[in-house]
Amino acid sequence: IVADCRHPSQAFNARLIKLDGKKFEQFTITDGETAEAARQRIASAAAGVLQVTDVVSKERKRRPAAPFTTSTLQQEAARKLGFTTKRTMQVAQKLYEGVALGGEEGTVGLISYMRTDSVHLSDEAITEIRDVIARDYGTGAVPDKPNTYKSKAKNAQEAHEAVRPTSALRTPAQMERFLDDDARRLYELIWKRAVASQMVPATLNTVSVD
Repeated sequence: IVADCRHPSQAFNARLIKLDGKKFEQFTITDGETAEAARQRIASAAAGVLQVTDVVSKERKRRPAAPFTTSTLQQEAARKLGFTTKRTMQVAQKLYEGVALGGEEGTVGLISYMRTDSVHLSDEAITEIRDVIARDYGTGAVPDKPNTYKSKAKNAQEAHEAVRPTSALRTPAQMERFLDDDARRLYELIWKRAVASQMVPATLNTVSVD
């Protein structure tokens, strides 16, 4: 059994990697009776004294995800906001067409075109995003060079841009009063993904116990 945890005091989940000296894989057990027998053996062992055979501390980096394409925006909006594909695209269309901000700005499109398979960001957008990161999160959160991404889609139109805020300077907090709840939540999702894509990798400290 191997267990991963980020801090010794945290609760953690363990997973079975060997059974009877053999590697435990997805189809090692294929019927309920065998599964229950194995479960009981593990529960019985856990009730006694489990012997720790190895402890390994590691530091790993997790690179930020690429800015949104149409499909990844739809997936994240479904996962995090509970939006259907239709709802996501309707709200995105409104953000793209423009929101009345009042004053000298008038009606402004808050996001780039939402139908794209590209993960590319313009140089202007990257510069502005890096400035926002330095201002709000500190210069240590800005990588030495801009992060670049390649589209996984065949024949992707790299001349186009990813789905991003038209200006990273328009933070979700600043735009909140101009947007209804759906638009606010989707704009925040798009803004955070674009800004995060230009930050340094996350550093995760993990402890594995065998």
